[in-house]
Parts: sequence; C-alpha cells; structure tokens
Amino acid sequence: MSSTEHSRLSSYREALLEHLFAGEVMRHIWLSGIRRLEVLKPQVDDGGYDLVLETPSVVRHIQLKATFRGSSVRRFTVNAGLARKPSGCVICMHFEEKTLNLGPFFWFGGAPNEPLPDLSAFQVAKHTKGNAQGIKALRPNLRVVPLSAFEPVANIPLLAARLFGQEGV
Repeated sequence: MSSTEHSRLSSYREALLEHLFAGEVMRHIWLSGIRRLEVLKPQVDDGGYDLVLETPSVVRHIQLKATFRGSSVRRFTVNAGLARKPSGCVICMHFEEKTLNLGPFFWFGGAPNEPLPDLSAFQVAKHTKGNAQGIKALRPNLRVVPLSAFEPVANIPLLAARLFGQEGV
C-alpha cells in the first residue's frame, strides 16, 4: 500500500491499528494469567479517549496515536478531557507501513489508577484551517504534546506493565 493510500484510507487504517493493538494487549494479558480484560469503545469520540481497557483492578482510558516508522511527526494533539478520566493515558504506536506490525510505542501517562500528567504547560492547539479572515482559532480542549514528553516503550509486554502494573506483567 502506498503512502497516498494510507492517507486516503486513514480512517480504515486507524480502526485496523486499534484492533491490532487491543488484540496484542489482550493476548499478552491472557498469557500472563489474567483472563478478564474488557475492551470498550466509546460511541462518540469527544471524551478524549479511543479505547477503554479494564482488568479486575485497573481501568485505562486510552487515546491512541499512530504513525508509521520513520515518520517525521514529532507532536500530537491530546484532548484535555482525558485528564478527567481515571488512569487516562496516551499511547503513540509506530507501525511498519508494509506489514502493519506494531512497535515501538511511546507512553504519556501515569501509574495505574493515577491521572494523566498535567497538560497545562503544553501549547493550546489551533484549528488546522483558518476562518474567512485566515485566522486559525484556538482549540482550548486540545493540547499539543511533543513526542519528547512521551516515554519510549519497546514492546507490548513492557507497555502492558505500564498500563496495568503488576497485573500486566
């Protein structure tokens, strides 16, 4: 698939990557002995999260970001509403463009049952398109978080430990 097709069909690719991600986490959690991992999807995506993963003791509201390996993308918009959710986090996953293999990952979040780190120091996002006067209005509920604020995580087992602590090991 070409880069153009990836862009043109990005909504389909995003859904596929989300399913692959959830499946990989579910597989790891299952093999580690935890047999209950619920995967929940919001009906509307304005709450700041794309996915909820719940084990018996940890609920994670996750905003997923994806970019292909080698991409020049170095900043991501994060919905401030995510900070109002228990254990909110943002996971940026890199993927191989030809195979869609996932990893490495980048983590922005706290420990299990801890809130998202404070977003107030990050720049307020602007609309990508200007109004009739060419002014790009601020989007007060979105913050621009640089990739440098994320912590690299090499693989799913290490990511599951970030998500669920000892339960995810």
